[in-house]
Amino acid sequence: MQTGSPVATPTATQITGWILAGGQGLRMDGADKGLQLFQGQPLVQHSLERLRPQVNTVCINANRHGDQYRAWGCEVFPDTEPGFAGPLMGFLTGLEHCPTEWLAVVPCDSPLFPLDLVSRLADAAQGQQALIAVVNAPETNRQGHTTLRPQPVFCLLHRSLKDSLRAFLSQGGRKIDAWTSQHPLALVDFTQASHGHSAFANANTWAELQTLEHPPA
Repeated sequence: MQTGSPVATPTATQITGWILAGGQGLRMDGADKGLQLFQGQPLVQHSLERLRPQVNTVCINANRHGDQYRAWGCEVFPDTEPGFAGPLMGFLTGLEHCPTEWLAVVPCDSPLFPLDLVSRLADAAQGQQALIAVVNAPETNRQGHTTLRPQPVFCLLHRSLKDSLRAFLSQGGRKIDAWTSQHPLALVDFTQASHGHSAFANANTWAELQTLEHPPA
């Protein structure tokens, strides 16, 4: 996209879905998070089933167990560069393999994200003339206080951002917000999302996975 070109509302056929499953699972004793069970199914299967109807096709970013991930009928791509450089490397890998104009990114360990996630991000990208649309959702801290915070691993990215992200990573950048702040950005309010505060909850630890499986009354 040329600088200054108007952003049209992306349709599902113009969007590739991208599931991040390339982490080391350090807070799960090295377990591959996407393959852990939630409600009797691997976490990544929940992400696939929720994302597939919203996009043209879905690919998975995984650095381990590629054959197991391919069993779901998706193309699987490891990070462009080795070393587990974090989610931004997963973003770059997605942009480098994206056959459509837009890339919709979700993590493999958040099994309850909304079924209208992508369309709402797409509407916001057009409405705010943004190249990046990011979820803004309620998050409760350890003190029990709930605030609206960006959830940057749930995002819609225009493929023209590839060179910018590659340069940012090559300079040692790792923080998502430090990169996204360099571009036209839409924050999309998901306060009223289905599943409430659990809509974007992720399972970084065994305890968090158990809380998702058996939420407190």
